[in-house]
Amino acid sequence: MLLIVLRVLYVFICAGAIATMVHPQSNPPKIIEDHPLFAFFLLLAMSQSVMVVDFFVRRKRLDLISAVYFGLLIGVLLAYLSSLALRPIIQPQFEPITVGLLLIAFPYMCISLLLQTKDDFRFVIPYVEFVKEMKGGSPLIVDTSALIDGRIADVMDTHVFETEILVPSMVLEELQGIADSNDKLRRTRGRRGLDVLTKLQQNPQVDVRMYEVKDKDETLTVDQQIVALAKRLGGRIVTSDFNLNKVASVQGVTVVNLNDVANSLKPRYLHGEQIRIRVIREGESFGQGVGYLDDGTMVVCEQASQLVGQDIDVVITSMLQNSAGRMIFGRLAGSLTPSRVGN
Repeated sequence: MLLIVLRVLYVFICAGAIATMVHPQSNPPKIIEDHPLFAFFLLLAMSQSVMVVDFFVRRKRLDLISAVYFGLLIGVLLAYLSSLALRPIIQPQFEPITVGLLLIAFPYMCISLLLQTKDDFRFVIPYVEFVKEMKGGSPLIVDTSALIDGRIADVMDTHVFETEILVPSMVLEELQGIADSNDKLRRTRGRRGLDVLTKLQQNPQVDVRMYEVKDKDETLTVDQQIVALAKRLGGRIVTSDFNLNKVASVQGVTVVNLNDVANSLKPRYLHGEQIRIRVIREGESFGQGVGYLDDGTMVVCEQASQLVGQDIDVVITSMLQNSAGRMIFGRLAGSLTPSRVGN
């Protein structure tokens, strides 16, 4: 409503100013004095072209407007200073031409430079955008697949990451759309993602912030908007989406792929695999021998209590993984006796 009132006032002010200018008492130019009505409507139409452009350009980006404004301001200032510096060495008849060229060249160069570097400098009043200092380095920007996957909540429970988690507004909108889907499977996945987000917010050790993206480009997909946001904030993307991982990597954005994290934590040894250890001592149960791998993992071998001090080949039968570490149970290579797995 306020914008409509402003536009109406602008029309009346322009009409009044132009009417005063074309009035005979103001001594207008000869062409205006001969055709006052035509001149009035022509000048009024020219003045309203600004409002027409403003009406049709719905989405206005503050960084672009600021870049043009500051570029024009700095360019005119540089042109003025340059004209003062060149005045002693140029002839008077060439001074208007020189000043005109400077007023054209410097604003153009400054506006062009600022438009090309607008991603490096955020042109927000007062010229620099002050970003909230985030703890633990660059923020983690989660996408929809990471929330639906759910493992992000388990990872944050381990206190591996001590940085802020950002949930962009377009991710939340996409998640809500999936949760409201008519397809039962998609609806279940969407609700799971919302539950995971709630779990993260309720974790007192996790700093979760809903990030409102005000200058969203509707022509871009959600993945492309996430990549653009990560580049602008210098953050890392947390995802389990293979395609997003590739797109972000190509554009130089760091990605924390939950699948890669899970693969890196998988045990290095599999059931049935054969390893070689030195038996250090006897085990707690009868007939067991105990040895260690190079990384300190304990290996318990059946029927090896008599082989203390010897190097033996062990076939892995089972593994025990908990917060205290990992234990491997096995039997002597070539033995057919089943292993006894301890508690």
